[in-house]
Amino acid sequence: MKRSAQVALVVLSGLGLLHAALFTDLYLRYVKEGLRPLLIASGVLLLVLGVAGAVPAREGNGSEDGDGGGTDGHAHDHDHDHSAVPRIAWLLLLPVLSLLFYAPPALGAYTAAREAPRAVRVQERFDPLPATSPLPMTLTDFTTRVQQDHTRAVQGRTIRMTGFVTPGKEGGWDLTRLILSCCAADAQSVKVRMYGGPELPADTWVSVTGRWHPGGTLGTASAPVALDVRTVERVPRPVNGYTDALPLAPR
Repeated sequence: MKRSAQVALVVLSGLGLLHAALFTDLYLRYVKEGLRPLLIASGVLLLVLGVAGAVPAREGNGSEDGDGGGTDGHAHDHDHDHSAVPRIAWLLLLPVLSLLFYAPPALGAYTAAREAPRAVRVQERFDPLPATSPLPMTLTDFTTRVQQDHTRAVQGRTIRMTGFVTPGKEGGWDLTRLILSCCAADAQSVKVRMYGGPELPADTWVSVTGRWHPGGTLGTASAPVALDVRTVERVPRPVNGYTDALPLAPR
């Protein structure tokens, strides 16, 4: 790879990062929102390095001083160019171009179907639920209430949650969210089993209302994290789909 190509690749990498982090929400398909400043800083650094690499290096005059052995050594260095980069470095061009021109699909049902559900943290105390109906909840909050809230506050309540459709391995479907700890490589899923409702394509984002599906003992680990569906409405994918946020309002 020639020096000019190396410089171009570094500059394009910087432009790609800045384009994704400054002018689009594309970066949210790769990392958490809080890492945006680091992406911007990395993009700026790559641009600076690219510009610096484009400036021709000043040739020293050491070969003019000293004896003939120094001259021979200078020629020997030219014969062995240590600045050469393996051709495999061209593969870096693909992710660079994708940042600029092609938005890869977000993680979804394919990933969620192959990941074990995310473990929810243990919670001993719960605040009273508001009287709103339907009650908006995140999938994580619903899971925690169903299996840990001994007051059984969700019993008989109409709940509204938002997520995407993940087909079940044995039929039916799960309402799903993917959550990032850092980046897309460590995505974990949280799922609520749906009973009833229309069969929709995988990755369809929906807002669902329904009531807890009875089974086991509510407030303990024996209770199923499931909902008897009453209504299902399609909603647009949120800008930051890798969080377990409160439900989107139906269109």
